[in-house]
Formats: sequence, C-alpha cells, structure tokens
Amino acid sequence: EAERKIIELAFYDPLTGLPNRRLLLDRLNHAQVNSVREHQFGALLLLDLDDFKTLNDTRGHDVGDQLLIAVARRLGETLRECDSAARLGGDEFVVLLEALGSDQNSAATKAEGIAEKIRAAISKPISLNSNMHYTTPSIGVTLFRGHTDTTDALLRQADLALYQAKDAGRNAIRFYSPTMQALVDGRAKIETGLRKALANDEFILHYQSQVDRSGNIVAAEALLRWQPPGQAIIPPDTFIPVAEDSGLIVPIGFWVLQSVCNMLASMAREPKAKQLRLSINISARQFHHSDFINEVKFALEKSGASADWLIFELTESLLLKNFDNAIQTMKTLKDIGIRFSIDDFGIGYSSLSYLKRLPLDQIKIDRSFVRDIVEDPDDRAIVQAIISLAHSLGLRVIAEGVETQAQKEFLAANNCDAYQGFLFSRPVPKDELLKLIR
Repeated sequence: EAERKIIELAFYDPLTGLPNRRLLLDRLNHAQVNSVREHQFGALLLLDLDDFKTLNDTRGHDVGDQLLIAVARRLGETLRECDSAARLGGDEFVVLLEALGSDQNSAATKAEGIAEKIRAAISKPISLNSNMHYTTPSIGVTLFRGHTDTTDALLRQADLALYQAKDAGRNAIRFYSPTMQALVDGRAKIETGLRKALANDEFILHYQSQVDRSGNIVAAEALLRWQPPGQAIIPPDTFIPVAEDSGLIVPIGFWVLQSVCNMLASMAREPKAKQLRLSINISARQFHHSDFINEVKFALEKSGASADWLIFELTESLLLKNFDNAIQTMKTLKDIGIRFSIDDFGIGYSSLSYLKRLPLDQIKIDRSFVRDIVEDPDDRAIVQAIISLAHSLGLRVIAEGVETQAQKEFLAANNCDAYQGFLFSRPVPKDELLKLIR
C-alpha cells in the first residue's frame, strides 16, 4: 500500500487522478518510439479552460476543483483506448493521441476530429454545487512522428497553437505549423534586437509636416525608426507590436519623449521654427505606466522645452481602458501645457460621451476615410460629419494620409484645419524638417 501510494504521488495528479507531467513525458517518449516502429503519426493536444480564473475568483477554489474533476472525467469518457490524458497543473490538460495513421493529412484530420469531440464534451453544462456551469476549452494541436522534436519542443509547439486558439477568440482549435514557429522565432529575434537597440542608441526619429489651410507648416509628427548598424531602416510596423507585447515600448517611448523634448528646445532657437508644435504617439502601456507623468515632467525639465508645444496623440482604445484614470492623467498633463489629439479617429469606438468628457484639443481623421474621399460618397459623408462634430465641440481637425490635391481641396472646402501626408512631405530627419520650415 505504501509503495502504491508513493507511485501515485510521483506520477499522478492528486486532484483529478490523471497522470502528471512526469508520467506524461514518459508516455510521450514511448509514443514517439512507437510512431517510428509503426510508421504512424501521433498528436499532442494542449488545452485549457476559458475564463477558469473568473470562476475561481467568484465562486471559490473548491468549485474550481469540482470543475477540474468533471473535465478530467469527460476527457476519460471521450478518448479512445490507445489515448491518454494528463493534467499539467492549474486548468491545463494534455491529451496524447497515438496511431493516427501513416498519412500526415489524414492524421491531422483524425486529430482535429478527436479535439472537436473533446471541445464539445467539455462545453456541455456541468453541475457545480447544484448550479449549472458552462465552460469552453481552447485547444492547441501538434503532430509528431519519431524524435524529430524533443518532448519539450512538442509541448512548446502545442502551447504556441493554444495561444493562437486563444487569440482567435477562445473556444477554438488551432494546429501548430512551422510558419507559426518562424513567426515566433522572428518576434524573439526582434525583441532581442530591440533590447540591444536601446543600449546602443540605434533609434532615430523622422518628422512628417502638418500644414494649415495656407500651406504653412504648423506642426510635425515624430515617427520612430530603427537603424541597426549596417542594415536598412526597419519600419515601425515591424517592431512596434513586439515592443508593445514585451513591454519594451515603455523605455522606448521614454526615449522618444526625451528626444522630442530636446528637438523642441533646439527649435526654440530657430526664428522660423520656434512656433512649431511636435506630436508624439503615446502607447497604452506607456500612458498607463505608473511613472508616466513624472517621466514627462522630467523630460521637459531636463531639456528646457516648453510643454505648450508638445502634442500627445492617443488612440480611442487606449482611453477606454481605465477611462476615469485616463481622464485624470490627461488633466494633470493638460495643467502643465500639453495638448491632446485623438489619433485614427473614426475606426475605433468613437463614443460621443468620451469626446464630451475628455480634455482634448484635436481630432485626427484616419487615412482610411481620406484615401477614397473623392470617389466614395460614404467616406465624404463621414469626414464631413467628423469635422462638423469636432468644430461644434471646439476641437481642431487634422486629416492624415492626404496624398492628392483633390483630397486636400475637398477637406479645405469642408473647413478641415490642417493636413498631413505625402502631398506635403514624407517623413524626414530633423535637419531636413528644419530646411523645409526655413
């Protein structure tokens, strides 16, 4: 009995009775050996329960444990005799499928069919303390045959596929693919490069002019570029999402803020440039960072720049997260002179209630409405409505993505205050911006 208990503790999950990670890895290793001998594919399924944390937090861990036991039981009822399930911990389960056939496409189809049965079984209502509860799983699947990949590598592949299932809206099944791995590897490489870029001062700023109705340059938007030594400039679309996900956007954003403040201080000595405002795109992570206000004040004080010539461009989604806190942060910064602009207006939530409450100065019409403004009557109507709404609220309006004279003329005819786009200037280094102003 003692020996049985020792084996149970070593190889099985005490809550659900399913094999634990140690036994799973041993079985997976044997399955890889068998797949070579029998020339058949196997599959590893990694699943977790959507919103399990919410159930734990609202109804207690004992109810959460009941759900895990019920899910384990349903897995056992659904699987074939040659398959096995394990619990890794928390709400994560692994299913090992064997003998899926020698054809890869057929094996993938069978694995998907079993995964769908599992998804359907777990999605049925479960009685927890006499209350019916509904849960759904997200499932990541990876195929294997032989020891081409290690057991740890297979688990990572299934985890990547699970992440894709979560990203697809949950209650979904996704397969791992080499393309997915290449994407993840590429993101990891970019993240490593970004860390080096911060340390080695590889970032540069370009500025795109913003002109008024008379064609005078009244402001410029600072746009971040990455220039690794000996390589071409890397555009922001490539690295900004990685910086956001990794949290590096916070120190990178602070570097941008300091650089723009230094630029403002130097322009104050230029007779024709001292009235020029500079705008910065502020990310959600940076804006909601606990030290953001202090960092702004520090950058202004260190550079000697005036806050009156600084514009922060914020997105609608950024503001809707912790709305009341966002208002307070904006008001604090507004008190020291900083102006605010809503970027890409019209493509997000565009709530009229937040426009009324926020201390805004400007609305920026998204380029997607400007692009077809000459040919598309719907875009024309939307732009006219945005301009009218903004002016009635006392806000300035700037249109981005202006590339043709016809677009500019339509916007001018409808009293748009300013324009930004290739018609006037491409993003240029600071020295070329100063030449344009002169």
